[in-house]
Amino acid sequence: MKRILVTGGAGFVGSHLCERLLNEGNDVICLDNYFTGSKENVVHLLDNPFFELVRHDITEPYFAEVDEIYNMACPASPVHYQYNPIKTIKTSVMGAINTLGLAKRVKAKVLQASTSEVYGDPTVHPQPESYWGNVNPIGIRSCYDEGKRCAETLFMDYHSQNDVAIKIIRIFNTYGPRMNPNDGRVVSNFIMQALQGEDITIFGDGKQTRSFQYVDDLVEGTIRMMNSDPKFLGPVNLGNPNEFTMLELAEAVIRLTHSKSKLIFMPLPQDDPKQRQPDINLAKEKLEGWKPQIELEEGLTKTIKYFETKL
Repeated sequence: MKRILVTGGAGFVGSHLCERLLNEGNDVICLDNYFTGSKENVVHLLDNPFFELVRHDITEPYFAEVDEIYNMACPASPVHYQYNPIKTIKTSVMGAINTLGLAKRVKAKVLQASTSEVYGDPTVHPQPESYWGNVNPIGIRSCYDEGKRCAETLFMDYHSQNDVAIKIIRIFNTYGPRMNPNDGRVVSNFIMQALQGEDITIFGDGKQTRSFQYVDDLVEGTIRMMNSDPKFLGPVNLGNPNEFTMLELAEAVIRLTHSKSKLIFMPLPQDDPKQRQPDINLAKEKLEGWKPQIELEEGLTKTIKYFETKL
């Protein structure tokens, strides 16, 4: 049995990760300040004697004897990370420093949940890990993009200077049950609008693309990365390479919800990427042939069922 700390563990992805780690027989500490996470996401785990829920903000140091740390703490949707941009960048940077400091003290292995946003509005398509990105350092998304880029730097420097065992994943668009219905992400927006019979809001002409990964596939890849060859640090892309336009996504949601919603078009937000698609060849090579198993229609059906319980 490993003792594992998950920061941001009551969030959308963190709660699925905590559940999976418990099911594999580990002792899990879930740390969250509930800015975007929710007790509701982990309430079903509270009866497990090997699950511990702690209210804590990772911008402050935390002390515990652990074997592994998954640093998942940070608001990840534009609505939430732009609400308090200074807090967002502090969470990424101070959160990385605090989790790395803990890992250094107790000789734990630590994984950083980075993001495809480090690639910015990419000029290379699809995006391999070797691509350095096209990022605006002073735009409205910078608090998140640059915070995560700085966190990756810190992880690499703690490894080279202090020999901390690190892993870095770059998460592409992920969706599934326990997403916050009001998080402003495109999947949750479209599903909630369709279920409530409202017009579906598409920004720009709807031809910009995203690649959507179901949360179970991300959790599988994340755990495989943590358990991979110690010499392989990453970063590694975790995402579903199948690419869809916003129009295709909206049409799929309308069909699966049997909604009569109409499409309305709004101006594209500043620095919104036109394309986002992961190159996952490195993940396939290094993570025992990992690749996404759940395609968009199946994943949307499961996610819609969850959101129906939230109305």
